[in-house]
Amino acid sequence: MMESYEAIVRDPRYQSLLKRRGRFATGLTTIILIAYFGFVGLVAFDKPLLGASLSGGATSVGIPVGLGLIILSIVLTGLYVRRANGEFDADLAAIRAEHDA
Repeated sequence: MMESYEAIVRDPRYQSLLKRRGRFATGLTTIILIAYFGFVGLVAFDKPLLGASLSGGATSVGIPVGLGLIILSIVLTGLYVRRANGEFDADLAAIRAEHDA
């Protein structure tokens, strides 16, 4: 069992998979961090913009911006799960099958 694990870890395809997965996760993380800190920055430095009425009613600009941030988080999570369950898991299963055989 341990020999199989070590062989998988040394496999260049596994190393490539780790790099691809890491780059993808880093990209998505960067997007959400920029969006989140941008929102917090607006709250801190431009409250009148987020507090302005959207259409003369009670809803401010900050409400749809905040909802957009939540929706962005859900979409990015969905993208990661879709790619992880499709491409990454399939590649890992192929590598494991080869080393278990």
